[in-house]
Amino acid sequence: VQPVEESGGGSVQAGGSLSVSCVVSRDFNRDYHMAWFRQVSGKQREGVAAIARGGMTIYADSVQGRFTISKDGPKNRAVLRMTNLKPEDTGRYYCAARDPGYGWHSDDWSKLQYYESWGQGTQVTVSS
Repeated sequence: VQPVEESGGGSVQAGGSLSVSCVVSRDFNRDYHMAWFRQVSGKQREGVAAIARGGMTIYADSVQGRFTISKDGPKNRAVLRMTNLKPEDTGRYYCAARDPGYGWHSDDWSKLQYYESWGQGTQVTVSS
């Protein structure tokens, strides 16, 4: 388990843009598999997007074409850029990481138990 730190988020009106970023551990060269999840009070945490070691990306259908996950520079840092935000995108966004030594299976990307390291979350609020 590694420390995970998120930043960004905030409040925006529908149609606007926000970014959230995440850093896992202090090993800038370790190419973690990383993902973003979100959760609304009373509902299950759901996968939003993931980026595997090497750069392959996966998105939930609800955000496809609007959100982009990438690694900018350090391999242990992932950024989720969100555009054309909708009120239903509101929630607490959590970053998750999986050590690259464990491999990657695309079918499992949105399962909570697939990741061993989690951040505390950052709030994203989209008003109509």
